Amino acid sequence: MKVIVIKCGGSILNSLSEDFYISIQSLKESGFYPVFVHGGGPDINETLDLYNIEPEFKDGLRKTTHEVMHIVELVLSGKTNRTFVNLLETRGLKALGLNGSDCSILQADFVDRESLGQVGKVISVNKNLLESVLEIGCTPVITPIASGPDGQKLNVNADMAAGAVANALNAEMCVFITDVDGVLKDGKLLKELTVQEALKLIEEGTVYGGMKPKVETALTVLSQGANRVMIASGKNKFYEQDSFIGTAFTEQEIYMKGAAK
Repeated sequence: MKVIVIKCGGSILNSLSEDFYISIQSLKESGFYPVFVHGGGPDINETLDLYNIEPEFKDGLRKTTHEVMHIVELVLSGKTNRTFVNLLETRGLKALGLNGSDCSILQADFVDRESLGQVGKVISVNKNLLESVLEIGCTPVITPIASGPDGQKLNVNADMAAGAVANALNAEMCVFITDVDGVLKDGKLLKELTVQEALKLIEEGTVYGGMKPKVETALTVLSQGANRVMIASGKNKFYEQDSFIGTAFTEQEIYMKGAAK
């Protein structure tokens, strides 16, 4: 089973183009099984504002009190997930919305309970359930909410959740959908980078601004066991004619083995 895990951030969900959905159909026609993990930051912040709660972040992670966790789950599972599933369904893609905590799809432990509250790091994934969903022809659409200790629910960074799912399912690739085609150098898209090459581009300043954290996240997910990671655009086709369009990141040794074939 050739699985592709696709992470869509909350900021891009409402901007996904028809070309994006055409790419998903093309993936399925090519024998791939897509699995989605999505965020919902803008929707969460909007709802927190209604409750006069100021968002707090530490090292890129949302500080999640019990009250904030309630809102995070309400928004992600009750609004964002429903909206995304509907967008997929209206384009002929059979999608099944899943809260990450259902049946312990995502099992997590606290990152730092004292300073971050109910923020988790995935420690296991219920791969059997996800594979069963794929086998009946449905596409899982997962919220980054995990089962934690003592029945608590934990808020997981969506990028890291996607990486954990990709690792557990031995996915061909974990694709991060953004508003850019990938890493550019002198105006040209770089189709593939090793870890070492990516770090060099950051060091020399070619990768900077908003692209820098995207690349750093991709490298982190790669280091945690994903086979390949890609940054691609949700505003254009990212898969066409049996090839991916974006910037793929690979470990040096994997890249060299592939080049030798």
